Amino acid sequence: MLEIDRLTRRFGGIVAVDDVSMRVAEGEVRAVIGPNGAGKSTLFHLITGVLKPTAGEVRFAGDRMTGQSPHAICQHGISRTFQLTALFPEMTARENTRLAAQARGTRRWQPYGGDAIFAAADRRGDAALERLGLTDVAHRPAGLLSHGDQRLLEVAMGLAQQPRLLLLDEPTQGLSVEETAQTVDTVAALLADGNLTVLLVEHDMEVVFRLAHRITVLHRGAVIADDVPEAVRADPAVQSAYLGGID
Repeated sequence: MLEIDRLTRRFGGIVAVDDVSMRVAEGEVRAVIGPNGAGKSTLFHLITGVLKPTAGEVRFAGDRMTGQSPHAICQHGISRTFQLTALFPEMTARENTRLAAQARGTRRWQPYGGDAIFAAADRRGDAALERLGLTDVAHRPAGLLSHGDQRLLEVAMGLAQQPRLLLLDEPTQGLSVEETAQTVDTVAALLADGNLTVLLVEHDMEVVFRLAHRITVLHRGAVIADDVPEAVRADPAVQSAYLGGID
């Protein structure tokens, strides 16, 4: 479903993503891990059009994404969350998911047929809130939700767009141990049916090894391992990278 070929991004003399290639199959949960500064979030920005690559390309379901705008890429069926929670804090949780659902629609801003468009967006948003266990807080302002519920709300916003590929950028960042466990349980249940393809950046290795089918490891922008979780856990190069031993 997702094909990344020799993707590179330079910032002056710094190579943030270095000749990265990756294949993600439909229905797969792929984790991208690595030490701080390894290029994980930059890779997400390149996939979703926030940044343009210095070289290489991204294809999704056979279509070339490279050079397309973020909203155009969303229209193809790629949604994402962010490392720092990106919500509309004064809007309710339901309004946040409705807006996200509306943004995916091809007729989202036309002046006629608005009631039907809003109703359809509401249905998709409500379904996403229910799947993430947020129905009880749907009418609360997003800014007043707990941090754990805010992280889940952002996932619900992604789901409301009915994506074929969902990118999750550190969904447990800043959560307590209890919130992390609850969030992982919720996400694991969400992924259990295998109908959603997921690319996951996560710093918590317990979360990674529970959720991921396969793991790609970045170090200084380059891929140093790409395998099933058990093999990655035992890989000396990965262990060295996390301990600071790779030159």
